[in-house]
Amino acid sequence: MSKKVCGYLCKGCGIGDALDLGGLKKAAGEQGVKEFKEHDVLCSPEGVAMIQADVDAGTNALLIAACSSRAKTDEFSFGNQVLVERVSLREQVVWCSAEAEDDDRQMLGEDYMRMGGVKLTKSEPPAPFQLEGEIAKAVLVVGGGISGLNAAMAAAEAGSQVYLVEKEAELGGFLRTIDKLGPQTAPYRELEDNPLSGLLEKVSGHANIKTFTGATIAKTEGAPGNFSVSLSNGESLKAGAIIQATGWTPYDPEKLAGDLAYGSSPNIVTNVQFEQKAKEGGLGEINSIAFIQCAGSRDANHLPYCSAFCCLVSCKQAMYVKQANPEAAVYVIYKDVRTPSQSEEVYREAQRQGVIFIRRDETYPTISGSDKLSLETMDVLLNEKVSLEELDMVVLATGMKPNNPKVVEAPLVAFGEDQEAAKKLVEEAKAQTEDWSILNLDYRQGPNLPTLKYAMPDSHFICFPYETRRTGIYTAGTVRRPMRLTQAQDDGVGAAMKAIQAIAAAEAGCAVHPRSGDESFPEFAMQRCTQCKRCTEECPFGAINEDEKANPLPNPTRCRRCGVCMGACPERIISFKNYSVDIVGSQIKAIEVPEEDEEKPRVVVLVCENDALPAIDMAARLGKSWSAFVRFISVRCLGSVNLVWIADALSSGIDGLILMGCRRGDDYQCHFIKGSELANVRMSKISETLQRLVLESDRIKVAEVGITDHDKVAGIINEFMETIDSVGPNPYKGF
Repeated sequence: MSKKVCGYLCKGCGIGDALDLGGLKKAAGEQGVKEFKEHDVLCSPEGVAMIQADVDAGTNALLIAACSSRAKTDEFSFGNQVLVERVSLREQVVWCSAEAEDDDRQMLGEDYMRMGGVKLTKSEPPAPFQLEGEIAKAVLVVGGGISGLNAAMAAAEAGSQVYLVEKEAELGGFLRTIDKLGPQTAPYRELEDNPLSGLLEKVSGHANIKTFTGATIAKTEGAPGNFSVSLSNGESLKAGAIIQATGWTPYDPEKLAGDLAYGSSPNIVTNVQFEQKAKEGGLGEINSIAFIQCAGSRDANHLPYCSAFCCLVSCKQAMYVKQANPEAAVYVIYKDVRTPSQSEEVYREAQRQGVIFIRRDETYPTISGSDKLSLETMDVLLNEKVSLEELDMVVLATGMKPNNPKVVEAPLVAFGEDQEAAKKLVEEAKAQTEDWSILNLDYRQGPNLPTLKYAMPDSHFICFPYETRRTGIYTAGTVRRPMRLTQAQDDGVGAAMKAIQAIAAAEAGCAVHPRSGDESFPEFAMQRCTQCKRCTEECPFGAINEDEKANPLPNPTRCRRCGVCMGACPERIISFKNYSVDIVGSQIKAIEVPEEDEEKPRVVVLVCENDALPAIDMAARLGKSWSAFVRFISVRCLGSVNLVWIADALSSGIDGLILMGCRRGDDYQCHFIKGSELANVRMSKISETLQRLVLESDRIKVAEVGITDHDKVAGIINEFMETIDSVGPNPYKGF
């Protein structure tokens, strides 16, 4: 586009007092920003009006030198066709340099102006990606249990066409096996009727819901806004988004034979089996019964997590017995009673009805007998062993597993693992799984939703709990995580809203998350592609397929705009209009590197925009200070860092680089799942580049900084500066 560029300098928040604005303008001018306007408080209505007047007059590229890009976002937003580059003079210059010399602070500000100017002049406004043909706006719901039914109803009530697919002959899932519900409404004292019949009536009578029972998904192709789905019954569907609500399966009680004597007596049953007996009217006369909680749950040898529903179910089932025989002796043997919020009243009601709760230690109770059972356990509150005799039944509160195949992922190419060995692991996992795939995705990275180690599909579990690693595909209910029935109902509604949002984003040509509204998408210069497969292997979201010759086939509506593919590509053929290898590389080259004898080292910190940048801003706001020799460059994700940036920085005289991003590992916080992990692996293999340049490996550091780690920022930077002092200046200065 033809750019009309103007810069705007704010003098507020101490900027005008701490910096020579003339010098800042001159520095930006070196990168093409020649015209500047100043204002005492640029974010004020008067300051914003000044900018808006210029935009109305045709200015379409704005360099706003004021506060962080994370602040005043509404004030400094002027539409998608106006390029805006923010220079953080407040947080990254003035507030963090209290201990710096005036000339060092000024050089810091001028470098940021150069970096901002070069990014503005090299960027182009993104053009949204538009799918060919009509957008598919239907929502496909896979699974007809409580979550799936509520998801279908919520989407249908919002006006969407819904296709509801259930593999069984009838809808209802586990809800069909339940006799009564525990108390759900105040005052939480009465068992309640199963609501399934009423819910099924609503679903079957809704004009926007088409149901397919006795059917499974044979194949899923396409991307958000354009999924093509083939059913096992021969039907073909078009959907804009998909919700997998395939529920849960009980933990295999046979695995508890050694710990809890399951199988030694017909009167030792699971909570699921007990519920079935109650529904069929087959409980018989019970005078004495014990419920054992955490039967396999919260146990490293079985299910290491809490299954969330067991305590409430045992309270409810204990009430079954008390209603039939108020004189019955009913015991609940527990480690911890977990009935949060209003559910606490259900626990209290069970106590009011005479249910006796005994807190056990970590060891399982000892069960013996056949017809009449005996149980012995340690009561930790009384600090003595308790023996229960003549029990008619013992109920094991077994936990839940997600009804989803556990995915063993082939290690990424960047990890340098033996790919053949990895493929063997995948084949072994297939052989051990009855239903290898539920959605049968036609994706380069496999047919399943990637999962955590317990087979729960995942994404960023704090910020994006419904999202999976397959954009436009959402999980709901107990396939996502263990939860109670009321939570599963709400979960279905939440997933439906996310699915509708994903379709709207695909139609608008923008990202739905985490860079919500971002219209950029990766563009491939295919003439230089070497078919190395790095981009297809390393994309955390399966956004890139391959043709038969291993050429990448991007699916932009699957893309989350992280740039991991850009960082992976050794030929640097992937770029975004406003974020590219050239743009960031030019920002690095725009930094003025003093001569060695000036003893003013330069360190570049490539900063994750999601976690590290907010932590830096907060540290500055709290008055933390660090070396004025450091320059921050915000990146979409550490996974987008291309090794050429490292090589170019060091070869141009930069003394060191820090990659500052999200935590990685099992409890990762990376918004793009694998980004920080990939960056760490890549940096661990950069020694060859450093050896070629005859430079020390200590000049590169990868630092984990979560969004709340503002107290660590200054320490990480200052410690690294000490390392740079010890290794000495970069010998490439002046070249």
